Amino acid sequence: MDKGVPPIMLSAIICDRVIFDRLTGMPSVINIIQNMNAPKYPIHNSSMVFFCELTDGHGKTKTTIRLIDVEREEKVIFEQEGEVEFQDVKQVMTMALNLRGVVFEHPGEYRFQLLVGGTLVGERRLICRQIGSGRKPGEQKQEGEGA
Repeated sequence: MDKGVPPIMLSAIICDRVIFDRLTGMPSVINIIQNMNAPKYPIHNSSMVFFCELTDGHGKTKTTIRLIDVEREEKVIFEQEGEVEFQDVKQVMTMALNLRGVVFEHPGEYRFQLLVGGTLVGERRLICRQIGSGRKPGEQKQEGEGA
């Protein structure tokens, strides 16, 4: 790959699943995730997929997909390296990475980032929010516990 010309990221989506049609190879993105809501943290996500499309690539290209915690000085939570090969600059390359067992330590902003040859070509934000009290219906708060 020409180090001076990274590919262009056309899309980045976080979802539950991606299904590829056996005949056409076309992807179907299932249950797009824009925010994650939980009554208490940390939360353990059993499975999610980072899906993206690239174009304008040149030959073999090293890729790195990582998940960072924005509020903790961009601490890397997950990182995986790989490689894609572009046969033609007009080709659209589809990537779908299954992530299992990712832990979100606290509510806040996280980002999935795609780096190509060490250059950030795009990212997708994920907001984790704390909702409700984390108590079961009818459960009373304990003495000394905050609001």
